Amino acid sequence: MLQIYTGKGKGKTTAAIGLAIRSLGAGHQVYFLQFMKSLAYSEQEVLKGFSPKLQLRTTGKPFFVAAEGMLSEEEKAQWGDKVVIFPPGQPPADYVAMIAEEFAAAKAEILGMKPDLLVLDEVNVALFFDLISREKIESLLKELPAGTEVVCTGRNAPQWLLDRADLITEMQELRHYYTKGVEARKGIEN
Repeated sequence: MLQIYTGKGKGKTTAAIGLAIRSLGAGHQVYFLQFMKSLAYSEQEVLKGFSPKLQLRTTGKPFFVAAEGMLSEEEKAQWGDKVVIFPPGQPPADYVAMIAEEFAAAKAEILGMKPDLLVLDEVNVALFFDLISREKIESLLKELPAGTEVVCTGRNAPQWLLDRADLITEMQELRHYYTKGVEARKGIEN
């Protein structure tokens, strides 16, 4: 089955981690591939050594990205030099190359491992920003063993992926403390 966790609400990665733990508890092999994340998130410390049946790989995040027109002037000022803004459809070449290299290595590991559960964390966002192509993700999905459960997380899931999904959960934000200026908190958001 193909599961999609998307939407603007908090909890997409957290839900995928919960499913990974459930799958491990059933004796399954789990591969957890994180797009656009460096090894800076608290859950990674646990996931790295949690079980020999869990493999974690990140594609790194050299910087935040946004397409032109996505951020207001106030948001641009707030982000300052922590964000790279690029013309739509023209993401930074070094970021694309880094993800392509990491994805190729991850794909070889995934196909060799034949996991029962494959989590592609934040792949929806990587696809949205054209940091990885639809063709690369479709190729991986086609080459997986039939019994592999796949979870794709992140905002802005593309329609082609939604169309082939067996389960879609949309996280909806009704209220978030970010709007009051609360930054990401260690152990809660990172």
